[in-house]
Amino acid sequence: MKGWKKLLAASLMCAALVGTSQADAAYSLNEEVRHPTPALMQASQIGVLSYKNPSMKFANNKDAIVVLSFGTTYKETRAKTIDATAKAIADAHKGVKVVTAFTSHIVIDHIIENEGKSDYKTPEETLDDLKRQGYTRIALVSLDVIPGMEYNYAVGVFHNYKEQFKAMSLGTSLMYWQGQEDQPDDVLETMSAMDFGKYKKGTAIMVMAHGTPAPSNAYYSVMQAKLKALGRKDVHIYTVEGWPRLEDWIPKLKAHKVQKIVLMPLMMVAGDHASNDMAGDEEDSHRKILEAEGFQVETVLKGIGENKKIRQLYVERANDAWDALMGD
Repeated sequence: MKGWKKLLAASLMCAALVGTSQADAAYSLNEEVRHPTPALMQASQIGVLSYKNPSMKFANNKDAIVVLSFGTTYKETRAKTIDATAKAIADAHKGVKVVTAFTSHIVIDHIIENEGKSDYKTPEETLDDLKRQGYTRIALVSLDVIPGMEYNYAVGVFHNYKEQFKAMSLGTSLMYWQGQEDQPDDVLETMSAMDFGKYKKGTAIMVMAHGTPAPSNAYYSVMQAKLKALGRKDVHIYTVEGWPRLEDWIPKLKAHKVQKIVLMPLMMVAGDHASNDMAGDEEDSHRKILEAEGFQVETVLKGIGENKKIRQLYVERANDAWDALMGD
């Protein structure tokens, strides 16, 4: 637990008016700001978010945890990663209803089309169902790796639905804090938990992340810096849809006389990106591109959700959201 009771001073000042609090924050407004505007308040909201609805103060407590994931159409890896992580969260919260929601409408439709039905709904549909069933306190848990555009979706869901329940909280992504302002170092913690393996000299481990057009793409540079601090100069982060790209690394790999490359995903699941973009047989797959450049290539098709240590970190993020939900 990261100490969710560390509240923003300004939030405390406004809590009686708007029913909001900010858990696990790293920023406090200057005490000379006596009457912060709603825009200033929202700008200062970081970390685990929580909301207590003053109009439902005396409503009965009926609690649920909603695990938010982009989802995947790959059934086998879904069971090993997303479902396994949700189960680990449920095991840590016995007696609490835990339901998984997929943020990708396309994935949900694909599952229905190819599997006959879907056990997953969108976050909005899931919250509507829980409200009809009488649930009043909801902890939202994100399975996002970084606070990118998908995590922004989770933040939007939180703000759009928080006033419909007695209380709601939203946990952080797997990597959020970077050790700043006396906060934990989620990035270093995650890099330490990753199973990169050990290989002989002349081998580079290329870790494929998703990438994002959002400014949070900078997290990948932070990951690289943390890997260097851990002494893993043989591990390099690249992205499918962000920066750096695989092509940015190829000249550097050749300059360091790398002979073999191990490709692995830095994604919850080993789904379409891992199976096709990274390890596929098409000429533009990462494996094929590297082989054409003269490298020997090995692919590891395992999502990070298969890593028990990573699942435990997600449980800790869920615990933070739960603690914020339970707080006064």
